[in-house]
Amino acid sequence: MFDVVYFSNVSENTKRFVDKLGIPNHRIPLYPTDEHLQVSKPFVLFTPTYGLGDDDTSVPKQVIRFLNDPVNRQNLRGVVGAGNTNFGDKFCRASEVIARKTGAPLIYKFEVLGTQYDVSTVKEKMELLWKQQ
Repeated sequence: MFDVVYFSNVSENTKRFVDKLGIPNHRIPLYPTDEHLQVSKPFVLFTPTYGLGDDDTSVPKQVIRFLNDPVNRQNLRGVVGAGNTNFGDKFCRASEVIARKTGAPLIYKFEVLGTQYDVSTVKEKMELLWKQQ
């Protein structure tokens, strides 16, 4: 099974969802002064959407910095979006932008903390993706 790499801001909503999965995970550092994260094996990226969901501002800068590392970008196998449906058609826009720019499949979107259904569905989709690799 793939590991999870995630970014979570100070609200830690994405972290709480990832913790429910019970899958080995790595957190993208919140602050630029923190140590750089490089992941040398295949992973699925979980990210919230920032700003107003516009393509230019939706992906957190920390996630952009993480994906600018060629090793990290090479090992990306899928994307999961965390968001808020109050964004309307821009719900989970960051995950859409990342999937489009990297070619990694967008495998799921969940709202805020997610539900138990979301947790089980993400696990199933990650297992299916693993089997397809």
